[in-house]
Amino acid sequence: MRGKRSKQYRKLMQQYGLTFGFREPYQVLIDAQMLQDTSRFKMDLVTGLERTLHGQIKPMITQCTMRHLYLLPTSTPINSALSTSTMTMSNKNTLIDLARTFERRRCDHHTLAEPLSTLACFTSVVDPKGSRTNKNRYIVASQEEEVRRWARGIKGVPSVYVKRSVMVMEPMSEGSLGVREGAERGKLRGGVRNVGEQGEKKRKRVEAIEEQVQDEKEAKKKRTRGLKGPNPLSVKKAKKEVVLEKAGPIQGSDSSDREAPHDISAENLMAAGPGISTSYKKKRKRKHKSGTLAHGDDAAAHVDEDQEEPFST
Repeated sequence: MRGKRSKQYRKLMQQYGLTFGFREPYQVLIDAQMLQDTSRFKMDLVTGLERTLHGQIKPMITQCTMRHLYLLPTSTPINSALSTSTMTMSNKNTLIDLARTFERRRCDHHTLAEPLSTLACFTSVVDPKGSRTNKNRYIVASQEEEVRRWARGIKGVPSVYVKRSVMVMEPMSEGSLGVREGAERGKLRGGVRNVGEQGEKKRKRVEAIEEQVQDEKEAKKKRTRGLKGPNPLSVKKAKKEVVLEKAGPIQGSDSSDREAPHDISAENLMAAGPGISTSYKKKRKRKHKSGTLAHGDDAAAHVDEDQEEPFST
C-alpha cells in the first residue's frame, strides 16, 4: 500500500471514530465472494484488513455466508469477472476452514431451507429495524456492488473491497459526511458553553483534590508523639556510689585484727567518696585486776599511750 493512500485511510478511520464511535478491534462482516477473491489472489485476508483499517480487527461471518461456502460448486468457474480458473475441492475446504476461524454472527436464518442472499443477510444484521443507522458499528467487506451500494445509504458504514489484488476502502458516503458536518457545527455552537462546563468540572475536581491533601496534612499534624529524650550516646554516665561498711572486731582474733581500723587515713577516706561510712565501734578498754602485774602503773600508762580516739568526720 502506498503512503498517500495509507494516510487517507488512517484519517478516514479517525473520522469514523470521532463521529460514530468506532474503536478497536473493528468488527468486519465478510462475505463468501471476498474469501474466494482473496484466496485466488494469494492474499492474507486478516492482515490486509488490519493494514487497510490501521488497527486490530475482529473478522465475523454470518450463518448464511457459511452455507454459501458449503454450497459452492466444484470444478466450475468462480463467480468473478476476473476469474477463469475453477474451484477445486481442496480450495473449497481451505476456504471453509478459514471461515471457521472467524467469529460466527448469528443471523437466525439457519432454519430456512435456502440461505438468504448476502444483501438480505447483512441488512438483517447491520440495520435490523430499518433506521438507516449502524448501531453496532460494523464494517462491511464485500465484493458485491449491490451490497456496497446499500452500505453507502446507511450512515456510518465503512466499506472495503478488493480490486486487482489491492484492498480498497471507499470514501465516506454523503449521509455519513452530513452527520460529521452536523456534529462539527454543533461543537462550534456549543463551544463556549461546553468549555464553561468543562472548566467548572475541572475546577471542582481540583478543589476536591486540594481539600483531600489539606485533610491529610491536618491529620499528620494532629498525630501526638511522646517527648523526645536526650541522645543516650551523648549523655555522660552517672558515677556509682561505693558504700564501704567496716565491721567490728571479731571475737577471738588477735590484737592486729582489732587494730585494723587505725590503718585507714583521712586522705584515703576523702578519696573514696562521699558514700563511705566512717563510724566504727569504740574499742573496749581492757581492765586489769589490781596486783596482778608487778608494775601496774607502768602497764596502765603503756595502755593509755596505745589507746587512740577513733577518727571521726
